[in-house]
Amino acid sequence: MFPWILFGLIAVPLLLVAFVATRRRTAAEERPAASEDLLTEQESAAAEAYEVEWHEQDKQRYREERLP
Repeated sequence: MFPWILFGLIAVPLLLVAFVATRRRTAAEERPAASEDLLTEQESAAAEAYEVEWHEQDKQRYREERLP
């Protein structure tokens, strides 16, 4: 019975601490930095302009294709 008491007093708290530490580290890695989330107005406008241009090119390619 003595080994079970040692196991309960030593191993279980160590496992819990390791689990919590791993979980915090994983949560911190998954959360992006605040500066990465925000695009500047210029970047956003450039992305939207590229998207419009891409759609126009895609429409043009579709029209040029010969469908069987």
